[in-house]
Amino acid sequence: AEHLIKAARGVEIMANATVTCIEPQGRIEVATEAGIEKLEARAILIATGIRETPRSARLVSGARPWGITTTGAFQDMVYIGAMRPFSRPVIVGTELVSFSAILTARHAGIRPAAMIEEGDRIVARRPLDFASRALFGVPLLTRTRLLRINGLERVESVEIERDGARSTLACDGVIFTGKFRPDAALIEASQIVFDDLTGGPAIDSAWRCSDPHYFAAGNVLRPVEHSGWVAAEGKSAAHSILKALAGGLPDAEAAITLSVEGALRYAYPQRLLPNDGPITVFARAARAHKGVLRLSARGETLAMRRINALPERRLRLTFSSERLRAKQDAVITLD
Repeated sequence: AEHLIKAARGVEIMANATVTCIEPQGRIEVATEAGIEKLEARAILIATGIRETPRSARLVSGARPWGITTTGAFQDMVYIGAMRPFSRPVIVGTELVSFSAILTARHAGIRPAAMIEEGDRIVARRPLDFASRALFGVPLLTRTRLLRINGLERVESVEIERDGARSTLACDGVIFTGKFRPDAALIEASQIVFDDLTGGPAIDSAWRCSDPHYFAAGNVLRPVEHSGWVAAEGKSAAHSILKALAGGLPDAEAAITLSVEGALRYAYPQRLLPNDGPITVFARAARAHKGVLRLSARGETLAMRRINALPERRLRLTFSSERLRAKQDAVITLD
């Protein structure tokens, strides 16, 4: 793939390079094997993706024995390192990636002791819960919280709480899955406006950040979408970058701010450009909720639909940006 990119586009790929600082006006600082380099561009796309929440950030007590990992690290051990790090792990979480961990375990001849979920139902779509039990023989425990990891040199068991009752579950590993967060530390430390709700950069409906030299697409915008979806976002952002380089994007200062209310966890883009064709606003619910998803400005409803929302399910509303003309702000709500 690297060879094809270079040949087809003349793109220089800098390996063993890490961006250490994002500066105004399209300037970035990069740490390379040769030292610190300064790069400058008219347009920069930020696509740093996401990362799983590890044990340290989940505040799970206990010792730190061998056998505690995330899905990504576990899959690297199995597929790249040809390792079998444990034989009876507990999988924490029930997102789509959690069931991917079950498939990886099966590939390595590992049979998980259980999969646990704090909520009343799995986060991924059903019937994956049925598949976990019936096809792979992995018990799935909902309404279950991980309290403590036991063991000195290796994981020996975990303490869990289910429906108020505590118990000990024998295992030799713990795989923390999901609870993705945008990999946005660089953005938080920069001049680019950061959205506390999404955990990523705030963008306008042309994928443009608050500093117009920077664009963002993919899972750095919010947790979490599949690879095909984020690739499509990257393509859309590339079209906007081409327009920007040709001077064809609407003025960033004309964008109106979108705020979030009701049962929504977040929404993006956070700024909407008037008179720029159809706009789709994407959102996620903070909790299971049945009601009306509504986008309005100055009391006028611009788009609405009745939905039965679950957490981590993509919600969307599409409307004509011409309806934003003469508006100062907009709000999206789930009520």
